[in-house]
Amino acid sequence: MPPQPPAPLSQLPVLIKGLLLACLAGALAGSASALFLWGLDQVTGLRESHRWLVFSLPVLGFVTAWVYLRWGQSVEPGINLLIDEVQQEAQRPVPLRMAPLVLLSTWASHLGGASVGREGTAVQMGGALADQLSQRLRLDPRERRLLLLAGISAGFASVFGTPLAGAVFALELLVLGRLRHDALLVCTVAALVGDQVCTAWGAHHTHYTLGPVAPLGVGSVLAVVLAAVLFGLVARGFAQGTQWLGARFKQWVPDAPWRTALGGAVLAVLFWWGGAWRYAGLGIPVLVEAFQQPLSPWDFVGKMGFTVFSLAAGFKGGEVTPLFYIGATLGNALAPWLHMPMGMMAALGFVAVFAGAANTPLACTLMAMEVFGVEIGMYALLACSISFRVSGWSGIYRSQRVDPTPLGQDPSGWTLGQLSARPPSPPAPPDRDAR
Repeated sequence: MPPQPPAPLSQLPVLIKGLLLACLAGALAGSASALFLWGLDQVTGLRESHRWLVFSLPVLGFVTAWVYLRWGQSVEPGINLLIDEVQQEAQRPVPLRMAPLVLLSTWASHLGGASVGREGTAVQMGGALADQLSQRLRLDPRERRLLLLAGISAGFASVFGTPLAGAVFALELLVLGRLRHDALLVCTVAALVGDQVCTAWGAHHTHYTLGPVAPLGVGSVLAVVLAAVLFGLVARGFAQGTQWLGARFKQWVPDAPWRTALGGAVLAVLFWWGGAWRYAGLGIPVLVEAFQQPLSPWDFVGKMGFTVFSLAAGFKGGEVTPLFYIGATLGNALAPWLHMPMGMMAALGFVAVFAGAANTPLACTLMAMEVFGVEIGMYALLACSISFRVSGWSGIYRSQRVDPTPLGQDPSGWTLGQLSARPPSPPAPPDRDAR
C-alpha cells in the first residue's frame, strides 16, 4: 500500500518551526555579512591609500597560516566542510571558530592585496553560525541539515545582495544535477531575511550598468553559445589550475606558514614592481569598467593567474568575485569579435564563468536577472547551462557529489575531488571469442 500523504494541518507546527529557524539563521548570517563587508571596505580603503601595505603580505600570510595550523585545522576545508556535514549521517558540529577565523584571515588577505574573493567568508560564517544554533536547540539530524543549508543561502544572499540566487545556490551546491527541494522554503526565507538584515545594517552592494541587450535571433544566440563554450573552458581551467598549483605548492614548501609567506612575497613584488596593481584584491573598479569601456584582452588572464596563485599559496577569502572579474573582462574582450553589446557580454561572462566553476547554473541565472535585469535572463540561462556542461567534472568546491542518474553509473557517490584524483581506467581486455 502506498504511503498516505500527511494531513495539511499536521504539518503546520513543523512549517512554523522551520520558518522561525530560517529567520534566525538569516538574521545571524546577514549581521555577520554586514560586519564583514564593513571591515572589507575599511581594509581595502586603507590598502589603496597606503599601497606599501602589499609588503605586509608575507607577514600576514605567515600569521594566518600559523593560526590555522594551530587552532583551525578542523575548519581548514571551509565550504567543503559544510557540504560534507550536510551530506553525511554523522553529527559533527561545525566549530564556531570557523566564523572569526575566516573573517579575520580574509580581512588580512585584502589588507595586503591578495587576489581573493569574499563569498567563501560569508558562506562559512553563515553555515557556522547556523550550526551553532542547531546545537543549542538540539535539532535532529534532518533539521540540522536544513538549517545548515539555510545558513549557506543567507550568507551568499547577504554578501552579494541576491536573495533569489542565494536561495538556489545552497540547493545546487551539494550534488551536480540534483536539487534539494525539501530545503527550498527554509533557504528562500533565510536568504530573504539575510539580505534584508544586511541591508538594514547599512551594507551596500556594487551596481553595474548593463546597457543594451541584443534582440533574440539566430546570430545573437550563436554568439552567446560560442562565448559560453569559452566561459566554460576558462572555468574549468581555473578550477583545475587552482587544484594543481595548490598541490605543487604543498610539495615544494610543506610547511604551511612559510608556504603562504613565500607566496605573499612573490605577490608583493609583482604588485609593486610588476605593474599588476589592477589585479590586487577584489578588483571592483576594473570589474565596473568592464561594463563601460573596452579593456585589455589579457585582463582576464592576469586576474586568473593572480587568483589561482593567491589561493594556492593559502590566502583566505573565496573565488567568486575574482571569477566575476575574469568572466566580465573576458566577455568585454569577446564583444567586438562577436559583434555583440559590450555590457551584455560582460554580464554573461560575469555569471557564466562562475556557473561553470561552481556548478550552479540556475543560481547564476537568477543572479544575472537580479543584478542586471530580467531582460538578460534567457541569454544568461543559455550561457550558464553551456558553461556548466563544458566545465565538466571540475569545480572549486571539491566536496560536491556527482549525481549518477543523468551521467551514467560509474561515479555514484563520488566527490569532484575523488574523481579528479582517480587514476584513468585501464583499457578493457580484448574479447578472445571475437573474430
